[in-house]
Amino acid sequence: MAKRSSLSIRIVEGKNLPAKDITGSSDPYCIVKVDNEPIIRTATVWKTLCPFWGEEYQVHLPPAFHAVAFYVMDEDALSRDDVIGKVCLTRDTLAAHPKGFSGWAHLTEVDPDEEVQGEIHLRLEVVPGPRARRLLRCSVLEARDLAPKDRNGASDPFVRVRYSGRTQETSIVKKSRYPRWNEMFEFELEEGAAEALCVEAWDWDLVSRNDFLGKVVFNVQKLCAAQKEEGWFRLQPDQSKNRRGEGNLGSLQLEVRLRDETVLPSGCYQPLVQLLCREVKLGTQGPGQLIALIEETTSTECRQDVATNLLKLFLGQGLAKDFLDLLFQLELGRTSEANTLFRSNSLASKSMESFLKVAGMRYLHGVLGPIIDKVFEEKKYVELDPSKVEVKDVGFLCLRFVSPAIMAPKLFHLRERHADARTSRTLLLLAKAVQNVGNMDAPASRAKEAWMEPLQPTVRQGVAQLKDFITKLVDIEEKEELGLQRALSLQAPPVKEGPLFIHRTKGKGPLMSSFKKLHFSLTPEALSFAKTPNSKKSALIKPANIRAAEKVEEKSFGSSNVMQLIYEDDAGKPQTVYLQCRCVNELNQWLSALRKVSIGNPGLLGSYHPGVFRGDKWSCCHQKDKSDLGCDKTRSRVTLQEWNDPLDHDLEAQLIYRHLLGVEPALREKHRELSAGTEAGSVLTGPGGAPEDPLAQLLQVLRDLQEAHRSSPASSPPSEPSCLLELT
Repeated sequence: MAKRSSLSIRIVEGKNLPAKDITGSSDPYCIVKVDNEPIIRTATVWKTLCPFWGEEYQVHLPPAFHAVAFYVMDEDALSRDDVIGKVCLTRDTLAAHPKGFSGWAHLTEVDPDEEVQGEIHLRLEVVPGPRARRLLRCSVLEARDLAPKDRNGASDPFVRVRYSGRTQETSIVKKSRYPRWNEMFEFELEEGAAEALCVEAWDWDLVSRNDFLGKVVFNVQKLCAAQKEEGWFRLQPDQSKNRRGEGNLGSLQLEVRLRDETVLPSGCYQPLVQLLCREVKLGTQGPGQLIALIEETTSTECRQDVATNLLKLFLGQGLAKDFLDLLFQLELGRTSEANTLFRSNSLASKSMESFLKVAGMRYLHGVLGPIIDKVFEEKKYVELDPSKVEVKDVGFLCLRFVSPAIMAPKLFHLRERHADARTSRTLLLLAKAVQNVGNMDAPASRAKEAWMEPLQPTVRQGVAQLKDFITKLVDIEEKEELGLQRALSLQAPPVKEGPLFIHRTKGKGPLMSSFKKLHFSLTPEALSFAKTPNSKKSALIKPANIRAAEKVEEKSFGSSNVMQLIYEDDAGKPQTVYLQCRCVNELNQWLSALRKVSIGNPGLLGSYHPGVFRGDKWSCCHQKDKSDLGCDKTRSRVTLQEWNDPLDHDLEAQLIYRHLLGVEPALREKHRELSAGTEAGSVLTGPGGAPEDPLAQLLQVLRDLQEAHRSSPASSPPSEPSCLLELT
């Protein structure tokens, strides 16, 4: 079994931001940090104080993270980007509200004394002293991942230990975020030992005041009782000062949800999976119609999640077509007006949306990618309607898949940035044309937007092509269809490709180091490179040989967005290659892809050096032994969820179980209604004594899974939360 945590994040929009530019506006973007580690950067929205992003992310990470923070920044071309403000949510706060946060949050000022990070390794002991007195001994051993306070991307840290009016300090370690001191201090314990022991980390500065790096405070009475305590302690901000007022920094609209799951072994979920698969195979002829009951008991707000989880589960079982067919039959059976088909937020429409994203994104990128790139790069402005009418709803495929990708290519990973106003207008007109094709050039559409008449020849041609496309689509032979389903259900791990800069050493010193641009391609078999995308590829590393994929300190090469791959060569010797990405998003996407293809490798490292070995020492911790154990923890479990991720059958089954457990009272009530006609409400049983009707079987399966979770040492039974906490 495995414990997994994930953060679902939607950064919606900002409002009333302060103007940071002389034009009276700002160019805002957001940085998302998990425990001060930048994970996500949104696109910049230019020249606005009320930006709209609408960007969604899902981050998989270890359960032990502490906080997620959203920084709103103002991009500057000529100087350092300005910090406008931030919103911070602790893990404990998110865990207390499992349905998540939704709403507006006021931005608060970024206080340098609260921008702390990292951990410090201490050994605390109570030992006998002279004259029958006791001594409090504090050994300051090392620290890791301290905040970079200097321009060189490092700090000059020292530690100040305070107890009972006395203060002692360690030596200063220059240019390091991973210092090692191994220094010991002793204090005479006061009678009663009521005062706290405070250990503070500081960045030494020659000219200006020292910068605060964080502190840890210990209860001396508890230390006396324990006699000895040693470990890594997370540095905390200085909250003794009076907080400054929020001021008028504007607000940020967010949707954030933490999900913790304990995933049981595959065998535990087989009864649930088999029951649902049997219902889908029987279709509307089945006695219980469990899928219809699941839709009936699922609220609108979580229907998209349920649809996605069910679709992925049936993809993994080769039953995606049967599942969608069943949903379409159910929708057709309850719809009396043809114009309303698939227009509501039904399980059918939500499942089809999910299917298009899972099965159709590669197609979408191949078809739309070149066109979208041309619109962005040629900067041609197209206009037909002086009144600039907004887009209206059209047919399902165009409305839910193709047109949204044309209008917002950033959200479908077709572009790195949002479009400017003129390009957005061109994209809007293209989307409207596609939607008219989806409407099969209905007279009502033409009457409504007569100004689009110049496009009618193109629209009519598109309608003919779309009809031909749909005819060919429904004429696919069953053998071909099964082959497609197998391909979808057995998706390979994510494949990533694009330009990266590989480090080449030209001499001994840092000034002789350079990065050469090459085109890289990652497959399950190899990380390969070539001079151009179409050149012959040369294999660099086998994913099976990867031991760690981690970030590199900025000061190491004087460049940001550098990662390192630690791997074993064919002779079994450890090697490291350094690769530079263009931006923080690209860096995290590559790290995520590399971690996914190597997640099952034996011998993954638990620690690494975030610096480089240059000259005779590591640049991060200054250790002189090249084979010295790493000074920071690896982050192999931090990955980003993407549309081309491989299916995780056990996780999908666990998520479906969690949802069904939350609606179990409604399912039980439905079962009582259906059983009312039988004698005394008894449950019909088969020859083996098991319930005969599917709903009774489902309730029994839920009870069995709940018991399996109770007996799991790492889990408590999940429950569906009753409320969602709104940000204000």
